[in-house]
Amino acid sequence: MASSTATLPSKMKAWTYAEYGKSSDVLKLDLDVVVPQPNDDQVLVKVVAAGINPVDFKRMLGMIKDIDSPLPIIPGYDVAGVVVKVGSQVKKFKEGDEVYGDINEMALDLPKQFGTIAEYTAVEERLLAFKPKNLSFVEAAGLPLAIETAHEGLERCEFSAGKSILVLGGAGGVGTMIIQLAKHVYGASKIAATSSTGKLDLLKSLGADLPIDYTKENFEDLPEKFDVVYDAVGQCDRAVKAVKEGGRVVTIYGAVVPPAFIFILTSNGAVLEKLNPFLESGKVKPVTDPKGIFTFSQTREAFAYLETGRVTGKVVISIIA
Repeated sequence: MASSTATLPSKMKAWTYAEYGKSSDVLKLDLDVVVPQPNDDQVLVKVVAAGINPVDFKRMLGMIKDIDSPLPIIPGYDVAGVVVKVGSQVKKFKEGDEVYGDINEMALDLPKQFGTIAEYTAVEERLLAFKPKNLSFVEAAGLPLAIETAHEGLERCEFSAGKSILVLGGAGGVGTMIIQLAKHVYGASKIAATSSTGKLDLLKSLGADLPIDYTKENFEDLPEKFDVVYDAVGQCDRAVKAVKEGGRVVTIYGAVVPPAFIFILTSNGAVLEKLNPFLESGKVKPVTDPKGIFTFSQTREAFAYLETGRVTGKVVISIIA
């Protein structure tokens, strides 16, 4: 049976947009949004923190409007929070459980109308996992989309122990996860990664053997080639020049140049469960930008910072101060 709703409010605060455009123009705080009711296979989560990703502002600009949910939309894919209500078919979670996940199973195919930058969000049980015990809600909220994207790309490349990899955009939300998973989960023989000058030490600390300053050298001109090139920035035309004969090139942005391929993330709580031991042991660490934690009332500022394209790791909105 679905749990009691006696203590839940009927209305909530949420950031919404009723038209497509720049976040500074269209994003508004609504104090009177109906709290979503979970379906039989969903749980209702009281949101403690929400991570934001480039897909959020691209969606807001209308880039996927032909396959989007109807307006008005509450943005946000990533969530960390507490289960406050469970649907009748939910088996894994109960009220009070601390969970995290990416609430949109298909990232660009009808993402939910009611996202995570709100006091409550409803999400399918299968898309969530228990929050790692050692991580704060803010740390956990920055992980799901980025770490699942890193994982799915490595899986699709058939990455495995002993292989080398070049990561383009190593200091970004996805790149910081690719480096760590390649090293600690897959056992890479060598990891190279690109970033700007000030972020090279971060790449080393995450496990990169060869940090490359893209402001000073072109990675495709290096004599060394790699078994896998993971392009997290949209430089596919250059990425294909850095791969070994017979190697794999995967990208998540932009035009695709053969033999590279592109994929769109499928969210899956089982992947988070698989990776939780690496997070709980401290081998894989969340990377949140030092200037990237914003309060709920600062949501517009959070998007403005994300939109600079200069973020290190992730930007997270703390819903509950």
